[in-house]
Amino acid sequence: MKIEDVKKVSVAGTGQMGRQIALNCALYGYDTYLLSRSRESLNKVEAWAGEYLAGRVEKAKLTREQADSVKAKFHLTTSMEEAAKGVHLVIESVVEEKDVKTKFFKDFNACVGKDVVLASNSSYMPSSLFKDCVDNPARLVNLHYFNPALVMELVEVIKGDHTSEETVNLCMEFSKATGKTPIRVNKEIDGFVVNRVLRAIRDEAFYLIEQGVCSPQDLDSGVELGLKHPMGPFRLLDLTGVDLNYLSGKRRLEETGVKPHGFDIVKDMYEKKEWGRKTGKGFYSYEKK
Repeated sequence: MKIEDVKKVSVAGTGQMGRQIALNCALYGYDTYLLSRSRESLNKVEAWAGEYLAGRVEKAKLTREQADSVKAKFHLTTSMEEAAKGVHLVIESVVEEKDVKTKFFKDFNACVGKDVVLASNSSYMPSSLFKDCVDNPARLVNLHYFNPALVMELVEVIKGDHTSEETVNLCMEFSKATGKTPIRVNKEIDGFVVNRVLRAIRDEAFYLIEQGVCSPQDLDSGVELGLKHPMGPFRLLDLTGVDLNYLSGKRRLEETGVKPHGFDIVKDMYEKKEWGRKTGKGFYSYEKK
């Protein structure tokens, strides 16, 4: 399959990443279906997308006609069959739990042709974990966006041993066609590239907090002012989700037997639902919308 053949894209998951990936695809003219089991969550996405597009029109980033065209390309559905019919590229962005993703790939595999590209937006789970869930693993790949996906330019395209060059090339071209700059990751490795570097920074940051060297807020100020990072590691955690950090840390602990720095801190925050911006409180407090 070539990039010119891609007309319909389906995205699964209505969280912050899924909805933004889907709307980004529609903004670049792709007929996009956002899939969820929950009609309530789709109704919330519909309201969010309307507000986002209205804001772009107000700021003269889009014309009213362009916004209407995007709306016409942005479909919301609870039907896997509707999302699968005639699709060329599927992007999975459901919760970071292996069992949930396994079921998704098995179910979607049964609905689509063997040449349809199945991509996972997972931050840490390599696509090889799911290669036994699909008939043709050559079309299985990680297509990793960064939060917020409507703004962040980078996309990582990760080639597993099972992934074909054709699939990698298609995802590289699709990323470019939707306004992103992709980097190719030649083999699977835990954390891929950017999150692996970020994890090294975050582990050291948590170590300093655990040792009582400084507060999370002062550490953020030091990183932002001293290293000129746009966000310190704890402010960034609030943006990307303390819950996701806990789940990935839990997986690291289960796989290696080694408890990551800060694990007990984020475990306590996870149990209190102090997940960052999405819940109104994390390392900082936020006004919930």
